[in-house]
Formats: sequence, structure tokens, C-alpha cells
Amino acid sequence: KRITIINGPNLNMLGEREPEIYGTQGFDDYLPLLQEGFRGEAVITYYQTNIEGAIIDRLQEAHRSGIDGIVLNAGGYSHTSVAIRDAIAAIKPPVVEVHISNIYAREEFRHHSLLSPVCQGVICGLGLEGYRYAVMNL
Repeated sequence: KRITIINGPNLNMLGEREPEIYGTQGFDDYLPLLQEGFRGEAVITYYQTNIEGAIIDRLQEAHRSGIDGIVLNAGGYSHTSVAIRDAIAAIKPPVVEVHISNIYAREEFRHHSLLSPVCQGVICGLGLEGYRYAVMNL
């Protein structure tokens, strides 16, 4: 199985950014552990960008390459991007939306995701382990 993880804006700052919310481990440290945990079951690739259009390009590329599933943490774009929502709706691979923090325990504007209705599922509030659960369900 081929799975790609797409992380959006500010997720390159994990481990540095608001550790009380996002923890102290960077994604680059977590990714090899995640990949090792699925050795023989899934090949997991990773992409991070702060640019909305680059997320859309990567979703479309995953679709065209026949990827089996996508784990997407679009960060703040989850709450604002009709364009990313439309891209998810247009592609074949299932997408699981992940949020490291519990978006429902945070500011009101984070309580609604434009992406959730077009995703296979949503995982939030489980820290980086949410990515593992997303891969398990693709």
C-alpha cells in the first residue's frame, strides 16, 4: 500500500511552535518511527508546504500516480480553503484529515473544517499518533 502524508502551513515548526499545544517532537523525528511501524505494510512518503496551491498540486499528483491513500493535515487551511476542499472532492484516493490538537477545545473559528465533509474520516486531538491511526485506516 502506498500512503502519502501532506502537511500544511506551520507544521514544519513542530517541536518549536507552541509545545503546550503541539508537543515537543518535530515531524522529521516522528516520520521514521511511523514508517518503521508500517514496514512491510505500507510505503509512506511525506510532503510539507506552507503554500495552499502546493497542497492542491500534491493532492492531484497523488491521484494521478495511483496512490492508495492520503493523510492530510492542512493546518489553518482546513478552516478556510474551498480550493483544497474542491481538490479532495475531485480525486480518487481516500483522504483522512488529521489535526494534532483537539480543534474543538480551541478557538471557535477552528471548530469548523471545510475539508471534513469530503474526507473519509477525521482524527484530532491525539498528537502525532493521529497520523498512525490515519494510516491504519487507509
